[in-house]
Amino acid sequence: MNLKSFWPLLMAALLVGGCATSPVPTTSPADVGETRPGSGYLKGYLAQAEQPDSLALLPPPPEAGSAALAADVAAFRSLTALQGTPRGALAVRDANLRFPQAASTFSCALGVQISEQRTPHLNMLLRRTLADAGGATYKAKEKYQRTRPFVMLKTGSCTPKEEAHLAKDGSYPSGHSALGWAWALVLTEIAPERTDALLQRGRAFAQSRGICGVHWRSDIEAGRLIGAATVSRLHANPVFTAQMAAARQEVAQARSRADSAPPAAECTAEASVISGAASLAP
Repeated sequence: MNLKSFWPLLMAALLVGGCATSPVPTTSPADVGETRPGSGYLKGYLAQAEQPDSLALLPPPPEAGSAALAADVAAFRSLTALQGTPRGALAVRDANLRFPQAASTFSCALGVQISEQRTPHLNMLLRRTLADAGGATYKAKEKYQRTRPFVMLKTGSCTPKEEAHLAKDGSYPSGHSALGWAWALVLTEIAPERTDALLQRGRAFAQSRGICGVHWRSDIEAGRLIGAATVSRLHANPVFTAQMAAARQEVAQARSRADSAPPAAECTAEASVISGAASLAP
């Protein structure tokens, strides 16, 4: 075979091989499967061994009598004072990780309504990264078994029905904060023109856990680190990157439709309550 005939055949083989191995991301929950049967939470993109090691990445939580714990307590007092306010109501909403309700969390920040019907790839992206980022916190959670603030300080939380479960679950780091920050980072790649609004919403989502009284300030900050580490790791997963590309196309197409924007009044109200608490740590 001469070189003139060899190179076209080689390039054709590479193209065919690339097409054969390109992942096709599913939007079917039944195809993905649940983390536990009946839980409603879908499996992530990463195997457990592929998740970031939160125990290796994080220092121990603040010790009793330390300045860091005093800062945690001070933040708890200022944040939980918002319970019963419009910002507190948003914190209650942020506590709900169940889909389809949780799909709308970032709709205002994105400027596009997110749902299984309207944006199936984006909806699946959020559902699966929830498991990845939340699951990555558990090595540290199980090691430290930190007591949650509403238990230690003998107060209530903004989600009383969840208190019995939360009291048995380690507080450090915050799983909600990890997955909320992961969502925010993923969405900034899908819609970079909305970066500021998306990151502000991601920070507020994490801050909501302090307002609810179920996480310390240091839990929330550590959770965001694990969320960022998870997103970095996800970029090596071909199914994740393919689903992100499909979600990016969905959002671009949705922006061309007048009915894709979330209700303006709701988004204005959300932005107002978030900005009102923006000066509070964390």
